[in-house]
Amino acid sequence: MTASPATGSLLGLALGDALGFPTEFNDVPAILAKCGPWREMELPGPLAHITDDTQMALAVARALRTAMGRGPLDAARFEPPLRSEFTDWYRSPENNRAPGNTCLTACDLLEDKARDWRDASRIHSKGCGANMRVTPVGLMPGLSEDQRAGAAQLQAALTHGHPTALAASDLTARAVFLLAHGADPTGLVGQLRSYALENRTRYREDWLGDLWRRSQDPDPAHFITRGWDECLAVLERLATAARTANAETDPCLATGAGWIAEEALATALLCFLLFVDAPVLALRRAACTSGDSDSIAALTGAFAGAYLGADGWPKEWVERVEHRDELTAYGAEWDA
Repeated sequence: MTASPATGSLLGLALGDALGFPTEFNDVPAILAKCGPWREMELPGPLAHITDDTQMALAVARALRTAMGRGPLDAARFEPPLRSEFTDWYRSPENNRAPGNTCLTACDLLEDKARDWRDASRIHSKGCGANMRVTPVGLMPGLSEDQRAGAAQLQAALTHGHPTALAASDLTARAVFLLAHGADPTGLVGQLRSYALENRTRYREDWLGDLWRRSQDPDPAHFITRGWDECLAVLERLATAARTANAETDPCLATGAGWIAEEALATALLCFLLFVDAPVLALRRAACTSGDSDSIAALTGAFAGAYLGADGWPKEWVERVEHRDELTAYGAEWDA
């Protein structure tokens, strides 16, 4: 197994986030005009600022640590600190990095402690805010497969209640976990497809309660199956793109712009798979896309770092990324 996969993944998440921050909301010609050739894109600095993607990933990491300090991870232990961390983020003066409307609306509602979190969740939203922040769940040691899946879906559901947001978050955490444990990237899409098929009709009531009742679905299995089927469809597009894609072409044209959760997963995986052994190029390609560049690049970095470890990133980049100390502290703890 690669040395320091958790450190590599968390740093990769932040580095991708920082690299993609200045290019979000720009099309590829505008990015090239601003940054020059994409293969030569440099990390902004002297301090490389992250966005809400990394801020909320750290919120998930803190909530995991708090919950697991109280006993085995379950919904009852995870939801209160997660809710607290999300509302702290919402009120933070640092929450000025173009956060998504779904996260803002849901966190505003979550501040009312008397409100059931399921009534705050945006049941029709499957934005990439659901899975841009889930990486810590894939890296946290000591979790069973059921705990990892349940925690991944719960952290998404507090804000994004759409079944595709839940399934895509589960798959994102699964991909990070597999890569951190030495999975062969050439078989990764197949492994994720098998996982999706195995879980296609499984609604995790012990983690989600009656969230599904806020939808128009007749039963919980129907609700969650919609999410897995949308993820299976984008994994099919990813499998084709991974075989045929030209690295010089905007990856969003093959697997989507990444504003929604399943496309953020697929397009980030495509960028990683195009440059499995060249993680900086993978980040540059992800940041030079017509879609949600910071989220795509953040997830690309999480995948690449999990696979290659901390040594995959240039030291001069790591030294400049915001929140480096907290990221490396979690990484060192989980790698140990």
